[in-house]
Amino acid sequence: MSGCGNISFTPGKLAVQDFLRAEAAIEPDPVSTSPPTKETQIIAIYGKGGIGKSFTLANLSYMMAQQGKRTLLIGCDPKSDTTSLLFGGRACPTIIETSSKKKLAGEDVKIGDVCFKRDGVFAMELGGPEVGRGCGGRGIIHGFELLEKLGFHEWGFDYVLLDFLGDVVCGGFGLPIARDMCQKVIVVGSNDLQSLYVANNVCSAVEYFRKLGGNVGVAGMVINKDDGTGEAEAFCKSVGIPILAAIPAHDDIRKKSANYEIIGRPESHWAPLFEGLALNVAEAPPMRPHPLSQDQLLGLFKGDAVGRGVVLEPASQEDMRGGIAITKPSLEVFYDTV
Repeated sequence: MSGCGNISFTPGKLAVQDFLRAEAAIEPDPVSTSPPTKETQIIAIYGKGGIGKSFTLANLSYMMAQQGKRTLLIGCDPKSDTTSLLFGGRACPTIIETSSKKKLAGEDVKIGDVCFKRDGVFAMELGGPEVGRGCGGRGIIHGFELLEKLGFHEWGFDYVLLDFLGDVVCGGFGLPIARDMCQKVIVVGSNDLQSLYVANNVCSAVEYFRKLGGNVGVAGMVINKDDGTGEAEAFCKSVGIPILAAIPAHDDIRKKSANYEIIGRPESHWAPLFEGLALNVAEAPPMRPHPLSQDQLLGLFKGDAVGRGVVLEPASQEDMRGGIAITKPSLEVFYDTV
């Protein structure tokens, strides 16, 4: 049996208590005063389905890699489409699918089975169950459990970008916020009520877990398909988060994105936009947002856009039955009180 430092214990030479005293007397190693080693920024990106998270992240991660940053992109959406633009429309094997196949074959999952590279960007998809065959949120949790077994916390990346669906509020999709798995959250939205509703929900989740002692904050919003009407800008101002970038609703962007073409290249026309976004994503601090009430959120839009002024008219039993409602005697028993 060996102990700490140069202390060793051999039965018969030292009593156990003497050995423990000697071990306890050893001074601990001094606190390290060397500069901190490279720290990975883990950033979770949330937004309404179809709002352009995958488009934004594919181009952002590509630009970061060209700037010399070691970047890992992880798709956490059951649609498994985060990496499709990055890989020119090709689908890469998901962690969930690969894990199931390997388990049936009695084999272990290796990093090369699920992580792939393009021009310096590392990328993978967690995936999810088939429709009606399981919980997408639980699939996310299982995927991260497998990533931890593969050494997730030991990987040497500058940035890890997580693409999360914001429409769903079940546990797995809130994992980075609830468990402090990321340092900050970025929301992707547009000048429409539904995307800002989702963005507000994400801010509410961050605020909720901050009250419980969490540390995750919102770094800001990326406005995608910006048509200049200003609702997303007004939302950011009201909630207290910055705008990291405003990607215009431009036909050139739409066409190139539809053709699985990366526009976040250093030599492209849109390079300055994504260079600025990369800088803002890196430097924006995690902030504590101030979520809006439903009425405050609706107040960002014109009345004709959200149907304000509509009166809620209570329904009656006659309405529900399509005619006269007959009052039936109650079967409830009343007891006289003494």
